[in-house]
Amino acid sequence: MTKPAPTAIPIPELEELIREGVPLVGNFGISIDDLVAGRVRMRMPYKTDFVRPGGTVMGPAMFGLADVALYAAVLSAIGRVELAVTTSMTINFLKRPPPVGMIAEGRLLKLGKRLAYGEVLLFSDDGSEEPVAHATGTYSIPPHDPVALTVSGYRDDA
Repeated sequence: MTKPAPTAIPIPELEELIREGVPLVGNFGISIDDLVAGRVRMRMPYKTDFVRPGGTVMGPAMFGLADVALYAAVLSAIGRVELAVTTSMTINFLKRPPPVGMIAEGRLLKLGKRLAYGEVLLFSDDGSEEPVAHATGTYSIPPHDPVALTVSGYRDDA
């Protein structure tokens, strides 16, 4: 197995960018557990504001977490290109999550000059190994200074 490529943005800088540059989701209290080029693992703590009738985590909170996880995966590969934006994103809710924190695991599947495509798996932060949601999305990348990182590893865990 190959050693993961270093990230193009440090975790503290990325967490600050999420809090200040993406204020709605930044107020969710998201923290990054692990970050390498093209991959991220982050968590969103439990908040009563995230619970909808029926006692489950609401979809908009999960979608926000998935979107910011893909943003983090993109920036981990290209650096601080703040104007990288979501062009499309789809989420499938797979299982009703209990009212607990959430974990997001995002990875890039394809990184080009102008577009990045990736996926995010969301898990309940209760030890369950079964995902509660799966999202895929595309980010538009504006012109920026090149970053010398290779994003690979799609098959590392296959």
